[in-house]
Amino acid sequence: MTNTIDLSQINISERSILGLAKEVFEIESSSITKLVERLGEPFLKALDLLYRCKGRVIVTGMGKSGLIGKKIAATFSSTGTPSFYLHPAESTHGDSGVITKEDVVLAISYSGETAELLQLLPLIKRFDIKLIALTGRLNSTLSQKSDMTLDISVEKEACPLGLAPTASTTVTLAMGDALALCLLKKRGFTPEDFLVFHPSGSLGKSLLYKVEDLMISGKDMPLVRINDRFQEAIVEISDKKIGITIVVNNEGKTQGILTDGDIRRTIMKYKDISTLTVKDVMTVNPKIIEKDALAAKALQIMEKFSITSIIINNENGAPEGIVHIHDLLKAGVA
Repeated sequence: MTNTIDLSQINISERSILGLAKEVFEIESSSITKLVERLGEPFLKALDLLYRCKGRVIVTGMGKSGLIGKKIAATFSSTGTPSFYLHPAESTHGDSGVITKEDVVLAISYSGETAELLQLLPLIKRFDIKLIALTGRLNSTLSQKSDMTLDISVEKEACPLGLAPTASTTVTLAMGDALALCLLKKRGFTPEDFLVFHPSGSLGKSLLYKVEDLMISGKDMPLVRINDRFQEAIVEISDKKIGITIVVNNEGKTQGILTDGDIRRTIMKYKDISTLTVKDVMTVNPKIIEKDALAAKALQIMEKFSITSIIINNENGAPEGIVHIHDLLKAGVA
């Protein structure tokens, strides 16, 4: 049974709804494309202000801009730039005390005239705090009072009434992501750094575990020699129960692998398998990974090549272990 929709059975109303949904996607994607065309010196200068910030990035905005601001602040914080969201209305009732001279304020207002935001400006200017504006009106009060303005204007909102912030909030979020990720790159933020802020869940585990923590080694590692009989390899694969065995030459160096799939194909191809050796049927050039590589990298390779195991060699090219997809699943990496 499939979930395919028979378009001939869709009534006019449903067709119009799908048409509207398509239009929303097109308007918002087009708005981001136009944002790309506007990237230039203002973005680089704003990025430099954030990079040189010795304090925190204080993100502020009202309504939908505030909701987007919370996400931007969270992205900054999780990628190595200390940040938090400040509600502009609450800031005039004491919360503005959290802003220090070392901070940079990132203010979001499409109109650039949001009253609650403008009430923050005297405090920001009094302490000479750097201010970056994300606005769709470059001649607005917020833009004129800012040290740097990033243009988030859109030709029109995706809302059919032209009222609800849609395309503009999408563009704002994209701009915030671009700033955060460019800062990540500029700071040389690593996967290990990312782990510090994401210690729990599969994301943290994928960065916590290294291949050597999860690999099968020693007597549990399936291993046959290149000139062993094919039937002996079948026994080894059955005994070790991971559906694969490593193949080494007479010097003990990795030469290939033999999998359950290889066994099935061989049995289908040959009427008599009694004379076959491992060399006759093995897969050469198996995937190799370093033992100090992240488990996430092993998973990425497995997914890319549609395989279930990767071999770990030592410095002499001899197998030291093998990591299997089941081990990644048990550890919560996959």
